[in-house]
Formats: sequence, C-alpha cells, structure tokens
Amino acid sequence: MHTFIENMPKAELHVHLEGTLEPELSFELAQRNHVDIPYKTAEEMLKAYDFYDLPSFLTIYYAAMSVLQQEEDFYQLTWNYLSKAASQHIIYAELFFDPQAHTSRGVDFSTVITGIHKAQEAAKKELGIDSKLIMCFLRELSAESAMEHLKLAKPYLDWLVGVGLDSNEKDNPPIKFTEVFQAARAMGLKLTMHCDVNQDNTLTHIHQCLHDIEVDRIDHGVNSLEDDNLCQTIVEKGIGLTVCPVSNRFVVQSLTSDEIRTMLKRGMRATINSDDPAYFRAYLNENFIELQQEGNFTRTEIATLAANAFHVAWIGKAEKNHYLKELQRYLDTAA
Repeated sequence: MHTFIENMPKAELHVHLEGTLEPELSFELAQRNHVDIPYKTAEEMLKAYDFYDLPSFLTIYYAAMSVLQQEEDFYQLTWNYLSKAASQHIIYAELFFDPQAHTSRGVDFSTVITGIHKAQEAAKKELGIDSKLIMCFLRELSAESAMEHLKLAKPYLDWLVGVGLDSNEKDNPPIKFTEVFQAARAMGLKLTMHCDVNQDNTLTHIHQCLHDIEVDRIDHGVNSLEDDNLCQTIVEKGIGLTVCPVSNRFVVQSLTSDEIRTMLKRGMRATINSDDPAYFRAYLNENFIELQQEGNFTRTEIATLAANAFHVAWIGKAEKNHYLKELQRYLDTAA
C-alpha cells in the first residue's frame, strides 16, 4: 500500500504555503535577511513546535513568518513545496497564501504574490507540476482589511483562482465576510472557507458557508457529519471537503479515519491534504499512508479519495478529464 500511494498521481487542494516553511529554510532566510530567531538549530526549532490546539499553533506559525521578507524568499518557499510535491507524484496543487500576515509586517503585496507566481511558473516548466493560487483572509482581522487586500489583488486576478478564509475561527463566523466574498465572486473567483474540527459553533459556521456565502468548497468540514441536513446539502451541491488527517490528530487525537470513511459512504467529496506539512511533519503521501494504516482503507477507497480531489479541483473540464485519465491509467497498471 505504501508504494501504491506514493506512486499514485494526486492533487492537493489544502496546503498553506507559509505552513511549508521548513526549519532549515527558516534559518537560511533569517541569516540572509538579518532576522533574529530564538533558536540555535533546526532541531531546537522543531522541539518548540509544542502546540495542542488552533490558537497555540497559530502563535508559533505567525512568529515564524518574520523571515519571509523578499520576493526571492517567497519564490524559494513556493519552489521548495512544489519540488517536494512533484517528488510525491502530486501533479496538480492549489496553494493557499495569507497576504495580510506579510503586509502587516511591511512586506508589499506585490512582493509576496510575484515571488509565489514566478516559482509556480518555473515549477510548471521544469518539474511538470501545475498549480493555482488561493488568497486567504485572516478571519481574526476585520472585514475591511480583507476587502482592502481583495482590492490589492485586482491587478493580479489572472494569477488567482479563488479566495479562502482561515486562521482563528473563534468569534469570527463566515458571515462576517459576506460582502468580501460576494465581491470576490463578482470578480470571477472561486470561494472556500475553513471550518476547522471541533471549533465553537462549527455547525452554524458550516451552515453559513453553504447557505449564506454559498462556497464552492469547505476546508476541513468534518463536523458536518453531525447534521444530516448539512450532509445532504454538501452532497447535492457537490461541495468538496478538504480534510487534513495528520493536522486533525493534533486537535482530536485521531486521523478522523472513521469520519472520512463515513463521508465516502454518504457520497461526500472528501479529499486528503497536508495543511501545514512543515509543522505537522507530514506531506501528502504521509497523510495518505497514516490514514490508510489507521483506518485500513482499501485501494479502492484510497483511489476514490484521490479522484475526488481532481473532481472538485478548480480546473476546466478538459484538464480535469486529463488528470482523471492519468489516475485511471495508473490504477489499471497497479491492478
């Protein structure tokens, strides 16, 4: 099963570029940009990754971003992830980035998105991996700040496929950003929002995503299984759910294998993703492998999860069919 998973063509739809910042790159960028960091070695930094819930994780996560300052930093961050993804037979990826976490530190929006885009172009040409970019808003910041950043993105709309909502969910419901997401939809962008596992008012937030914001996808969304009406709506609308098993384990001490199998049985478009792999120490293959081990998933179930990602990816029909045929060819050969 390990070899089957590792060599299977895959798509990843839920990965935060800032969450791919490995300790080794942090040290390199800190030295280059003359940034003081409170660790002497990469190993020491790893030991400091002591988080147990979303707020404790975010504290460490945002502090680490201080080393990202120049266009070349964002290029290298993106190139490193896409190189790793290509090595894991990921042939398509949709990448989250959080511009507010950088502009709030005095880094220009253009610096961030240009570095990322150049790396995407280079990776497509040199590694054969295609990717698209999703701009996320930090939900603990104001809706006005989100709208300001949507305006900053207007000159770069051709580089974006959608917008998302992430970070601290507590007291920051989806409807707080209704106008911003309406404006993004009017610009032709796709919509997704995080509904993290076991957060306060999570069912209300999922309901708002589906009925008030009318998202195209939901990130995480595991708690939807607690409400049959929500599940039915997700199935009827063909909403994709980007589940992240290893990061779930830090919240619920489980890879949510039972929940993911239930989603498959109910016809929900569950997909597997790595979220913040540098922090959770697991990229996409490791998420699939650990999930398979915990839940004893069959090849057919693993293949369905992989196919779901291509089905709900924000790509055209021809491209989608191409990727699905590539996956099917692999499955036929592996059989």
